[in-house]
Amino acid sequence: MHFLIPAAGMGRRMGSQGNKLLLTLLGKPLLAWTLLAVEASRKINWVGIMAQPSDWATIKEILATLSLTKPVQLIVGGATRQESVYNGLQALPPDSERVLIHDGARCLATSDLLDRCAEALLNYPGLIAAVPVKDTIKVVDETGLIQSTPPRSQLWAAQTPQGFEVQLLKHCHHQGRLLSWEVTDDAALFEKCGLPVQIVAGEETNLKVTTPVDLALAEFILRQRLGM
Repeated sequence: MHFLIPAAGMGRRMGSQGNKLLLTLLGKPLLAWTLLAVEASRKINWVGIMAQPSDWATIKEILATLSLTKPVQLIVGGATRQESVYNGLQALPPDSERVLIHDGARCLATSDLLDRCAEALLNYPGLIAAVPVKDTIKVVDETGLIQSTPPRSQLWAAQTPQGFEVQLLKHCHHQGRLLSWEVTDDAALFEKCGLPVQIVAGEETNLKVTTPVDLALAEFILRQRLGM
């Protein structure tokens, strides 16, 4: 299974002036924790990291400290996540049939989750990890007035990995570029092309580190997981 990590963004909401995936969590960069989960995976055998060339030297230093056994290729990242994934898809080996795409900011995803998504992808053209929404969600207008309350039983919070058949996803990205679609994840591109996306049970601890509070929560979760 091939695995792409969009890692070209800036940590503005984190208050960071650089790539937030290079911030440390218990002594290791956020990106390193994702790569360790990939290394422990039984299904993933190739990794592509889409990052800005200015970060490549630092990422190479991280890779050197981890001594991974799986090949890792650095790919030029784009100005948006969508552009980065497009670049990553073009850089996949020619024999690639299926790919998992995982936001590097979700640094607590376990190897078990990665493997479950990889196994499920053999049966579906597209899928995402997700968890049921716990809170009641309100749809509001631009003035803040509530318009509706959708049934919570039908709401899921999207996570990553998201997985797809490579040729189908390449087609969707091509359509997106032609029609100037702007989406926040690859599942939305699949949906716009009328293709089905299956839900795979995610993990409650698979949070996205976006703010300093998220980083503190991630440290707490990781300490519990490691028995520290």
